[in-house]
Amino acid sequence: MTIKTVLYLIVVPSVIWAFEAVNINCIFKKNRVYQARICYLFLLFATSYLVVNFFYDFYAYSKFV
Repeated sequence: MTIKTVLYLIVVPSVIWAFEAVNINCIFKKNRVYQARICYLFLLFATSYLVVNFFYDFYAYSKFV
């Protein structure tokens, strides 16, 4: 497995766990459950992508020093 795969396996559950602390129900309209879930998933994937790329770039650049 590559380092990015390992990072995704660690980061995605961590981001899911962290997002459980955020109450996003007040942002969305009532009876818009599916739209809220889709938005939640997109935010989850975007955050995971950004965190994994940050750690991967940090790892890649630290090998040069």
